[in-house]
Amino acid sequence: MAEQHGAPEQAAAGKSHGGLGGSYKVIVYELENFQGKRCELSAECPSLTDSLLEKVGSIQVESGPWLGFESRAFRGEQFVLEKGDYPRWDAWSNSRNSDSLLSLRPLNIVGWL
Repeated sequence: MAEQHGAPEQAAAGKSHGGLGGSYKVIVYELENFQGKRCELSAECPSLTDSLLEKVGSIQVESGPWLGFESRAFRGEQFVLEKGDYPRWDAWSNSRNSDSLLSLRPLNIVGWL
């Protein structure tokens, strides 16, 4: 099977600022172990598989945190993704029922009261 290495696509222009003054950035790869076509996000994406990727195989969170969802439109089981590498689906999910991640949004952290 040939590996496809596509140029990174920028899915959102500009930076989205987090609750603690940081920016959000995540790189989503089509294949496990950070291989294949990739897409960089800096804002929410309600459907990663409509035009960006065929599936999500691995994720690198460069700044965040992010909230991932098993279904499109921010539905289904949720996964909190903190800064770090997630080389395959079982790195972000402990669920035996959910091996997909189809939408992502930055997790805004509101200041303490």
